[in-house]
Amino acid sequence: MRSAAAIALVIALWLVGLWAFATRVAALDPPTDPPTADGVVALTGANDERISVAMKLLADGHAQRLLVSGVNRAATAADIRGVGRAAGHEFDCCVDLGFSAKSTVGNARETADWAHAKGFKSLIVVTSDWHIPRAMLELHEALPEAVLTPYPVKTPGLDGWWRSGEGARRMTVEYCKYLVILAREGFLSLGPRAPAAPAQRSGA
Repeated sequence: MRSAAAIALVIALWLVGLWAFATRVAALDPPTDPPTADGVVALTGANDERISVAMKLLADGHAQRLLVSGVNRAATAADIRGVGRAAGHEFDCCVDLGFSAKSTVGNARETADWAHAKGFKSLIVVTSDWHIPRAMLELHEALPEAVLTPYPVKTPGLDGWWRSGEGARRMTVEYCKYLVILAREGFLSLGPRAPAAPAQRSGA
């Protein structure tokens, strides 16, 4: 009986945490008056709007340069320019492409490598709303000295995520990944930490 009660309690706490996480994500909105930062980074993924949003921030003068992190190695500069709907001169002068990242951890390392190389101390981080909590944890870990401003790209239909199989799957998987990062950070905080390995530099 005690073990069954303990399992039921764990499940209940997990469900409460999932709901709180999803509520937090649904409440995320892009800044109405975006700050000016040294750079802007778009973390690539299923939502191509991340790149076009980041390009607009660059074009509007909110940053000096843009990093598109985690670009598929099969993609070309022309492909990214088309997805971002970028003007030629802005893309050619001020956009860097990172091809090494294959995960959020990789995004963070690639971004840190780029920021250190450019001497940037402040960044606007563009990614999907559901990805913001985990992405910001990883980026703060890789760039603890930088000022990071999240810029969530809204996901249509996310407010009712529990009503669809895809929405429920996405939110549940993301919540579980977020819990893993929190557990890792809690574990690492118990002892001395080794310095993060430098990312391999890549770009185009």
